[in-house]
Amino acid sequence: MAAIASYLLANRLLGPLQALTGGARALTTGNYSARVQLRTRDEFQTLAEDFNQLAATLERNEAARRRWIADISHELRTPLSVLRGEMEALEDGIRTLDMQALQSLQAEAALLGKLVDDLYQLALCDVGCLDCHRETVDMIALLRETAAQHQTRFTQQRLAIIQVLPPAPAFVQADPTRLKQLLNNLLENTLRYTDPGGRLHVAARQKDRQLIITLDDTAPGVPADALPLLFEHLFRVEPSRSRRHGGAGLGLALCRRIVEGHGGRITAAPSPLGGLRISVCLPLTRP
Repeated sequence: MAAIASYLLANRLLGPLQALTGGARALTTGNYSARVQLRTRDEFQTLAEDFNQLAATLERNEAARRRWIADISHELRTPLSVLRGEMEALEDGIRTLDMQALQSLQAEAALLGKLVDDLYQLALCDVGCLDCHRETVDMIALLRETAAQHQTRFTQQRLAIIQVLPPAPAFVQADPTRLKQLLNNLLENTLRYTDPGGRLHVAARQKDRQLIITLDDTAPGVPADALPLLFEHLFRVEPSRSRRHGGAGLGLALCRRIVEGHGGRITAAPSPLGGLRISVCLPLTRP
């Protein structure tokens, strides 16, 4: 009887253990689609569910890594192809080496440099090494200053900036350089994608020791299913917000990293003006 009981108990234990061991071996070989199916309704079942959740997470991360590498390669290939074509035309005498040709090469080199710099900044954010020197910053003054610096470009694009900002300062503990980078990216997003003749509405208010900043622009808008993906790496909305506007789909991703690094949150929603609403919430501090 003892031998029979031991045999049955061993089978009960070895079966789930062998299934889990086989699943672990599959993961070590890179087969992240492996799953363990148990119906024991005990601790082994809980362990199998945790194992399957881990495998699903690894599978998603691997797919995201492959997509990330493919997207980066595609983004780098575009300006490099243009540069190579321009230089081959100069070498073959098809195009004259003049100031216009040099400016074209410089523009493509600048685009490539900005793409590489944005990728580097995102990589620093992902590993938690983004350089930040925090100090007390008046966010209202920084909003006015950044809007004033972009006023000329907005006028050239036939866009208006409407500011509804409180007269009193609102202080946050943050890196002013990173906050300026955040605002520059958001305003650049409006410049690239808002139709001429439109406007940008910038507002700020305080609520529950939080500073809420909203930026509303006019058409074109963003489809509802694309709103949760706007802050993903290299994501673009086609066709209204696409590569032809010069963006690489990294600006909003970097904005999210900056805001989250300062203990805040950033969201996207349809704007009542017909375009996109970006909301930034930052914790307030005492001056």
